[in-house]
Amino acid sequence: MSITIFTMIGGICRQSVNHKLFNHFKNYGQIEFDLFDIDTLPYYSQDLETELPVAVAEFKKRISAADGVLVITPEYNRSMPGVLKNALDWGSRPYGNNNWSGKPAAIMGASIGPIGTFGAQQHLRNVMSYLNLHLMSQPEFYLNYTANSDDKGRLNQATLDIVDAFLKAFVQWVGLFKK
Repeated sequence: MSITIFTMIGGICRQSVNHKLFNHFKNYGQIEFDLFDIDTLPYYSQDLETELPVAVAEFKKRISAADGVLVITPEYNRSMPGVLKNALDWGSRPYGNNNWSGKPAAIMGASIGPIGTFGAQQHLRNVMSYLNLHLMSQPEFYLNYTANSDDKGRLNQATLDIVDAFLKAFVQWVGLFKK
């Protein structure tokens, strides 16, 4: 079974550990990842809803076409980055046009700190649940990138095995919702 997963990396720093994490699995066999650069989205404003900006219209179209959603996020001040919240808001607007609703979803994240992205993911779960995304509860994925990679940024085999187990579980999760 091949599935299309709409994917967002919550931070916009191109050298982030979350981009490095994604690069380790972006060619995973059963998943076609549709990565969207959320930094192309304007700041959400209700004033823009009557005539959606081109980037927003494309964003919403790609969400709708996907079988599921994957968010890979850093943690900023024990929460999610503002650009990620902005993207979530655009996907749910205008009122009554929530493109997230009913999609199976998962969250993963990496940081250089000891608790990974626990705080960000907890806040993100609250928002994504409200938007009616069906979140995979287990396994959770929090990664201290520094402790689990070598000096060239390559993840160790034990961590790659955990990534593989997470993605296998996500494929099964999405399969429960696929029509």
